[in-house]
Amino acid sequence: MIRLPPFRYLAPRSVEEAVAMKAEHGREAMYVAGGTDLYPNMKRRQFEPQVLIGLRGLEELRGVSNGGGFTIGAGTTLSEVANHPQVQRQYPSLARAAGLVSSPPLRNLGTLGGNLCVDTRCTYYNQSHAWRKALGFCMKKDGDVCWVALSSPGCLAVSSSDCAPVAISLGAQLRLIGPQGERMIPAEALYRNDGMQYLALRPDELLVSIHLPPMLGWRTSYLKLRRRGSIDFPILGVAVALRLDEDGTCAEARLVLGAVASQPVSILEAAGLLIGHRITADLVNEAAEMAARRAKPLDNTDMGLSFRKKMARVYVARALAEAVGG
Repeated sequence: MIRLPPFRYLAPRSVEEAVAMKAEHGREAMYVAGGTDLYPNMKRRQFEPQVLIGLRGLEELRGVSNGGGFTIGAGTTLSEVANHPQVQRQYPSLARAAGLVSSPPLRNLGTLGGNLCVDTRCTYYNQSHAWRKALGFCMKKDGDVCWVALSSPGCLAVSSSDCAPVAISLGAQLRLIGPQGERMIPAEALYRNDGMQYLALRPDELLVSIHLPPMLGWRTSYLKLRRRGSIDFPILGVAVALRLDEDGTCAEARLVLGAVASQPVSILEAAGLLIGHRITADLVNEAAEMAARRAKPLDNTDMGLSFRKKMARVYVARALAEAVGG
């Protein structure tokens, strides 16, 4: 049996106290909410914090509120997001993405903020400590080689969040609080194309809430590719958001791919191709082909990379067609 290593667990009574605890303990400490990704990683010694700062008791991190758009607390569970009637009605792609993460028991524990910040994944990294030690470890933890591409100067672990591509496609803003105060950033600015340092958070910052703008006139979709119908992380995610005029002309378009790089990838060229036109089947196929050229999966997740690249075209076309028809 793989067991958790010893650690201290701190239970702050407010966000400010949690941030102060993180500042006090520095790199030895990590935040934990649902723990559905952190605890397994700790068992495999991929994370080795001496202190965990528990966020589950902080009511200020939970809930969905409506006011000029929606605000969702980062500690709101994925099940709550997926099943919230107003989220389902106004942000159906987010409700679907949250509902496709893992399995019902884990969605009852896992949080929206946790999924937005979930660790990048790789075949050579997401293994037991003994497996990784036998290989000589990898660049992401304890080693100095990226086994996906031996000549790579950086880690190529893959972004594996379902909700991140959707948050970007919806134009979400993220509220962060740290020792220096708070700031708002676009969802896209949270991510770096670096499998190791994949989040652009300042030291000790905490993601507190997600702010979604009004989506009147927008149509959205999210599709996920994985081997099984449950449990599995995405090996491709496609988030689409389209604003159509009354005559069907596309006024704005956003298209974001997940699980094809170390960060979600906005396909600006394909989205731009749609703007100013009525979206026909031919235009959908042209945009899907263009998006697939930007998808460059590597041999570090489930299924073959050539299959996953082909499915990028298929899933983009399906997501666009669903959004237009929605």
